[in-house]
Amino acid sequence: MGRKAGTGAEPMTIGEIISSVADGEASPVRIEAYDGSSFGPAVCPLVVRLVSPEALQQFVLAPGDLGLARAYLTGSIEVDGVHPAAPHDIFGALEILRKKMAHKPDLATALRIAKSVGLKNVNPGVPVPEMEVMPPWRRALSGLQRHSKERDSKAVSYHYDVSNKFYEWVLGESMTYTCACYPNAGASLETAQENKYRLVFDKLGLKAGDRLLDVGCGWGGMVRYAARRGVHAIGVTLSKEQASWAQAEIEKQGLGEFAEVRLQDYRDVPEGQFDAISSIGITEHIGRDNYSSYFGKLRSLLKPGGLLLNHSITRPENSRTTKAGAFIDRYIFPDGELAGPSIISAEAENAGFETIHSENLRPHYAFTLRDWCKNLEAHWDEAVEEVGLPMAKLWGLYMGACQYGFETNVIQLHQFLLVNLDDEAGKSWTVPLRPWWEA
Repeated sequence: MGRKAGTGAEPMTIGEIISSVADGEASPVRIEAYDGSSFGPAVCPLVVRLVSPEALQQFVLAPGDLGLARAYLTGSIEVDGVHPAAPHDIFGALEILRKKMAHKPDLATALRIAKSVGLKNVNPGVPVPEMEVMPPWRRALSGLQRHSKERDSKAVSYHYDVSNKFYEWVLGESMTYTCACYPNAGASLETAQENKYRLVFDKLGLKAGDRLLDVGCGWGGMVRYAARRGVHAIGVTLSKEQASWAQAEIEKQGLGEFAEVRLQDYRDVPEGQFDAISSIGITEHIGRDNYSSYFGKLRSLLKPGGLLLNHSITRPENSRTTKAGAFIDRYIFPDGELAGPSIISAEAENAGFETIHSENLRPHYAFTLRDWCKNLEAHWDEAVEEVGLPMAKLWGLYMGACQYGFETNVIQLHQFLLVNLDDEAGKSWTVPLRPWWEA
């Protein structure tokens, strides 16, 4: 371990700098620096190596998750003890350091740290891998209103039009990019995704001959599930790759009589009087200011007494609405916003829906991300060949961070079952008196 910070004016080693702001003996991670110094236990399953001064510069310029992501993607830090497809454990270790062990140095030590780091010379610029994975449209957004149809289309395309082959390796056979529902902790990912579709189908009370609209339908998993049971299902997505893949799969499975997936904004759906609507993972993309119009539009597409199943990532509290962190917003979900469950249900109710049932599937999303990380690890070489090392590392980092977030209640996943009250002020109760589906 590096020397403890002294009182002299000599430059501090990296190990000394870290030791001056954290208690190291019980550290869950060992940090080894390019100057030969270190911090943390001599023997530790997790080792973070700072291989160049650019690592520190990235942390100084962009404190928090963005600096960590930049340093990791540029290779100025390396992590031993975890696979790049699933760097989940490192987040827990770094959070322990940040929340439980870190403390502010005294003024003299802080000045020595600044001098040792050489802040006047810090200017690593934007890392090349960031330019490779950043969408070009983010450099020309001034003329696009946030959550306008054009901007939403570009944002969705950036995230989902990566490569269908890449998504097949990560998501598995179901091609389902939303939280699964595990009947038990040992269930497979495919079993859990099929069970999720079964749960949504049953909650919506669908039966042969009904009409279903699936907004933000992804690769059409819910649409095909419903169509195989005789439901006429339309799915809409803003991703060209998703729409193309989904429609081809519909034809491949002989479901064209019942199923259709369109490249279309949910705001432009011309039909109405659907028996049910499923919205699985779209609320995160529409923006807090648009919740009212979102639920209003969906209600206008439902027949009186029709049901809406809204499935989305949420915050664990309701005092604020937050945009995604700097790393997620810059690299993963541009313009994404999350809100607490009560905010979402209140907006739905203000739009004229009545809440029948809600539940939190937070542990299920942690399991889902765990299994996606395993899939990426199993196909790592193919994924790197398909999308490049920066993008493959980016997805491992993103999914590992999200898995940790769901495990530690930083984020949750809620399903709301809502009924479209009729025009007679809700006098007619059109659903069974008690829940009619199996958990």
